[in-house]
Amino acid sequence: TENVDMTEDNYSLTTEFILIGFTDHPKLKTILFVVFLTIYLVTMVGNLGLVALILMERRLHTPMYIFLGNLALMDSCCACAITPKMLENFFSKDRMISLYECMAQFYFLCLAETTDCFLLAAMAYDRYVAICSPLQYHTLMSKKLCLQMTAVAYIPGNLHPVIYIGLLFRLTFCRSHQINHFFCDVLPLFKLSCVDPYINELLIFIFSGSVLVFSIIVVIISYLCILFMIFKMKSKEGRGKALSTCASHFLSVSMFYGSLLFVYVRPNSVKEEDKDISVAIFYTLVIPLLNPFIYSLRNKEVINAMKKNIRKNF
Repeated sequence: TENVDMTEDNYSLTTEFILIGFTDHPKLKTILFVVFLTIYLVTMVGNLGLVALILMERRLHTPMYIFLGNLALMDSCCACAITPKMLENFFSKDRMISLYECMAQFYFLCLAETTDCFLLAAMAYDRYVAICSPLQYHTLMSKKLCLQMTAVAYIPGNLHPVIYIGLLFRLTFCRSHQINHFFCDVLPLFKLSCVDPYINELLIFIFSGSVLVFSIIVVIISYLCILFMIFKMKSKEGRGKALSTCASHFLSVSMFYGSLLFVYVRPNSVKEEDKDISVAIFYTLVIPLLNPFIYSLRNKEVINAMKKNIRKNF
């Protein structure tokens, strides 16, 4: 009888986990719920509003805005994957998540983050062509090429999480069923496995490292060329505006890539999950919130299109 009970307990541990989240303090829970709900609503309105604006306004059907619209769509996907379950868990008694819910949550998060990496690289290349070769821009960055680059961003975006999720099936979870995180990431899951997750860790390091290194190199080279062109400008006012825009874009990109590198590519990333929670807040919540404001509120075309649509509707 004891053996049967133990088998049943082990079986339940393989299918369900508890997300520890942030805190058990009732007052702090309420405050955090209100803060994260506000962030979620602003993120969704900002990103989906930007997507709708780009779709409606013909003047924004250019490569830069196509990339920006897809970036906003992926940021919305990231917020939808993480925040609703996190908000539910603030007032849930059991905070349970099944293994398949876990996989779905990680799939959409990884899809969003991987696609974002390639979209940010494509956007950096687009700005490089626009600033460094303005006369050849329409030849070098045609709509066809732009759509091809966008499609290419989604291919590794989908393949990347599928590889990791497929590899989860080689693990069995027979230890503690508590995940010390606010969402279901694969790294905390490895700590609960009774099978050595070395292969999973190695492949995450290789694939995540390859995606990040490739896209970071494209972004850095593009921005260095842009900066070189900016410093060659004769107009101080034009140079100041260009530098200000580039600085805000580069800050957003640096926070995004820096947090992903810290979590997924550094050595011993599985052992130091407590540090990952604060860093994960950046790439899952803060950056999707900031991106629509960083990339659109400094842009006259987006602001003019927004004013035009507001006047038309109201």
